[in-house]
This record gives sequence, C-alpha cells and structure tokens, in this order.
Amino acid sequence: MSDAPPSKQEFPEPELIAEGKWLRLLKRGRWEFAQRTVGGTAALIVAVTEADELILIAQPRPPVAGITIELPAGLIGDHAGSEDEAPELAAARELEEETGFKPARLERVAEGTSTPGLSDERLIFFRAHELERVSEGGGDEHEDITVFLVPLAEVESWLAARQAEGYVIDLKIWAGLYFARRPSDTST
Repeated sequence: MSDAPPSKQEFPEPELIAEGKWLRLLKRGRWEFAQRTVGGTAALIVAVTEADELILIAQPRPPVAGITIELPAGLIGDHAGSEDEAPELAAARELEEETGFKPARLERVAEGTSTPGLSDERLIFFRAHELERVSEGGGDEHEDITVFLVPLAEVESWLAARQAEGYVIDLKIWAGLYFARRPSDTST
C-alpha cells in the first residue's frame, strides 16, 4: 500500500469498454468497473414515523431477478436540467415520490461508496425528520413500489420473514437501522 494520502493516490485514466443508455463499463489498469451515465450519486433516506416505524419499500429489481426490500432512495441529478440538483432536494423528492412522506428536515448522516470493487457509485445517507404523509407513494410511472411501515423494534424479524418468503433484502437497510436508532442531530 502506498504511503501517499488517499486523495493524492494516482490512478490511470479510465478506458471505455462498452456503453449503454444508463451504464458504461470502464477499465482502469487491470480493473473493470461499472459507472452510471447519469446521476452517479444516490440519496438513501432513513425515515422513521412518529409511531416509531421504519419506512421501507419493495420493488422489482431485474439485476437480482427478484423483488427487493430497500430504504427509499434515488439518484441525485438524474433528470434533464437538474444535473446540479442539491442532494437534500433529491432526497426529499425521492422520499415523497416513493413513499408519500414529506420531510420537514433532512440530516446528512453519512456518505461513501456502495460497492467499490464493482462501481464508482457514491451514496449519501439522510435521516428524515418530522414526516408528513401527503400521498400513498408508489413511485413514478416507471416504478412499481410497495410501501411498508415496520415497527422499529420488529425490523430484524420482519426482514427475516420477508427473506423467507423470497424477497431480496438490500443490506443497506442494516446501515440505515444504525441511523434510525441513534440520537439525531437536532442542531440543524
């Protein structure tokens, strides 16, 4: 491992292997990886209702050939004309679109990569506060989203039951549980 700080590490420029409408396959040295063609950062939202329920969603995911249980999430700046969209705006938009809940405030709690051995995609976790139900949710015209309100004290057993039924569980939920259960920053 190099002694250089991570931000000063030198990597060769990536070389394009293939490109589709939404993804491209790149090679950097000997390493191949995927990159989104739009919206390379995703906002994930950890939202807990006043009744102490974690808001989760289920939707079909063709790459895993199944229905996944996930945190509400969406790409930042993936709409034409909104490439410079603020992450907080994207998080609020996605939470409302997918779940029908509107947050009064969002707290940025963590950011990093999702699968650094496969993709350069980055994630920003937000904790949503003071939720108001404004619609049923369900996503946009291209999505088929089911919303679940799961008592925070029962999330682990609820997820195990869903997995036994054949759902695919997105492991980012477990990271989200950490933020759902820790005291929030009330200064912002």
